[in-house]
Amino acid sequence: MNDMAKNLILWLIIAAVLLTVFNNFSVDTSPQSMNYSQFVEQVQNDQVRKVTIDGYTVRGERQDGSTFQTIRPAAEDPKLMDDLLSHDVVVEGKAPEQQSIWSRLLIASFPILIILAIFLFFMRQMQGGGSGRGGPMSFGKSKAKLLSQDQIKTTFKDVAGCDEAKEEVEELVDYLKDPSRFQRLGGQIPRGVLMVGPPGTGKTLLAKAIAGEAKVPFFTISGSDFVEMFVGVGASRVRDMFEQAKKQSPCIIFIDEIDAVGRSRGSGMGGGHDEREQTLNQLLVEMDGFEPNDGIIVIAATNRPDVLDPALLRPGRFDRQVTVGLPDIRGREHILNVHLRKVPLGDDVRPELIARGTPGFSGADLANVVNEAALFAARRNRRLVSMEELESAKDKIMMGAERRSMVMSEKEKRNTAYHEAGHAIIGLLVPEHDPVYKVTIIPRGRALGVTMFLPNEDRYSYTRQHIISQICSLFGGRIAEEMTLGPNGVTTGASNDIKRATELAHNMVAKWGLSAEMGPLMYDEDESHQFLGGPGSGSGNRFVSPETTSRMDKEVRRIIDECYALSKQLLEDNRDKLDIMANALVQYETIDADQLKDIMEGRDPRPPKDWNDGGPSGGARAEEPTAEDTSGEDELDSKRRRPSDPLGGSAGH
Repeated sequence: MNDMAKNLILWLIIAAVLLTVFNNFSVDTSPQSMNYSQFVEQVQNDQVRKVTIDGYTVRGERQDGSTFQTIRPAAEDPKLMDDLLSHDVVVEGKAPEQQSIWSRLLIASFPILIILAIFLFFMRQMQGGGSGRGGPMSFGKSKAKLLSQDQIKTTFKDVAGCDEAKEEVEELVDYLKDPSRFQRLGGQIPRGVLMVGPPGTGKTLLAKAIAGEAKVPFFTISGSDFVEMFVGVGASRVRDMFEQAKKQSPCIIFIDEIDAVGRSRGSGMGGGHDEREQTLNQLLVEMDGFEPNDGIIVIAATNRPDVLDPALLRPGRFDRQVTVGLPDIRGREHILNVHLRKVPLGDDVRPELIARGTPGFSGADLANVVNEAALFAARRNRRLVSMEELESAKDKIMMGAERRSMVMSEKEKRNTAYHEAGHAIIGLLVPEHDPVYKVTIIPRGRALGVTMFLPNEDRYSYTRQHIISQICSLFGGRIAEEMTLGPNGVTTGASNDIKRATELAHNMVAKWGLSAEMGPLMYDEDESHQFLGGPGSGSGNRFVSPETTSRMDKEVRRIIDECYALSKQLLEDNRDKLDIMANALVQYETIDADQLKDIMEGRDPRPPKDWNDGGPSGGARAEEPTAEDTSGEDELDSKRRRPSDPLGGSAGH
């Protein structure tokens, strides 16, 4: 409801109240009413001195000065005038009221005014004027939201974990603050900056920080807001957006998810959408056409730079690309410090340990960890967020929530303990493997148990020995089941272990060139350009003959067999430690790195530490399915693993 309608309703209410008050307190001065028969009788008795006839209404005055009023019947009474004159009654008539020309004009035009008002009201609603939102008649207007310099409180202090990206965009802030500093030397600031990075890395936050530091207006819009079902609407919105930006110059236009409108033209993927191409053409012209756009910097964000049109990325348009990648261990610590400032913390909180245990986490993931920790502390009625809540939140995000209500038989519980103990022992014995941090048989998510590995540092490349050790540890759980239950007692809990081990062995042979038999050649097609109509869009592998495929299969089988045999030998040589670790898991449900060290050194494991006594910290990912349900786990696994990590981070049952 708009302001005009609100004011009209308010005045109507006031008028109704005033009318009620006047009616209640007004003095009744109306003349006495009587019927027509009494009036005729009083006339004949000489009691009436004067009458005034106004149509059917007769008002009069008696001899004693009192007044009266009566209504003449519709039937004609020709004797009335004779009676009045014969009894010396003064008779007066009243001329009919004449309406002014303005009154008659108002009455005549009132229906037209009502119709016109209704029409204007609906037109205003359709154009979005009544509700503040766009309507069907405003589809040609830009949907960009303008944030003034006072509304943006975000600065570079609120952005962490992307120092290189901040350095790249700092000169944009300097230009917006003092353009003459660059212009007197003939320098021109880039017209467009494209921020590229995985989801949740802070691209939008960095763009707001630029506007907050520069103290300039900030237009924000999504790429999908340009395209509508009507032809030409997107191009019209682009024109309107730049016209508004010119009025606010210098300013920043931020287009989020620009790949929705900036896909490569004529790629054959996503359909030939003429409206989207017209919108893209208009955007290209506005950014670098005949008319200059001085003082307007366009910042766009996407996690799909491979699908963008080449004309969009040429110099003069988005001629600078800023990569906002996943933070490293030091960047994760800084991001945690930013988010931890918003919650009350206990004295035992160590952000560096949480950062070490969250490889591959984005800024959004770390913010979620802090938020989940605050929720855990609230459920436990605590005033401070301690390391225990942060560790629980991290484990929940990585591995899923604990399912302590899940009923497991003693046999299945012990089998899960042996399975996880097999993973842990192999991980501790093989070279170049990530250290084992924690082993648990508490069901989490879709896993009955989890063995978690904590890398000492972020890894960006992997040696052949590390991959071989990873394959060996993946088979540790299945071998432990086979040793304790026999060949016929092996369960389906190792299905994801087998899948991941096979993928690693295949990639060693077909992608990474780590097989002496096949040599340093790539046999799998490159899928990085499948959205641009590149080689990955074809069907089948064009580079591999049937004979080569057979050799590859034999080489993959050889690697798997050697790793399986090595893992089996290690577990047979350490059967006593396998039994001790499984019994400890059945007793404690979760054992940490110190207890694992006691077992591997031949001692009984110490009791679990309490967090207040300085418990361990860290974590890894649970990426294996339960024995009952293995569907869809590969999708979960790919989402939880960082893009640069071809290996997993944990093993489960």
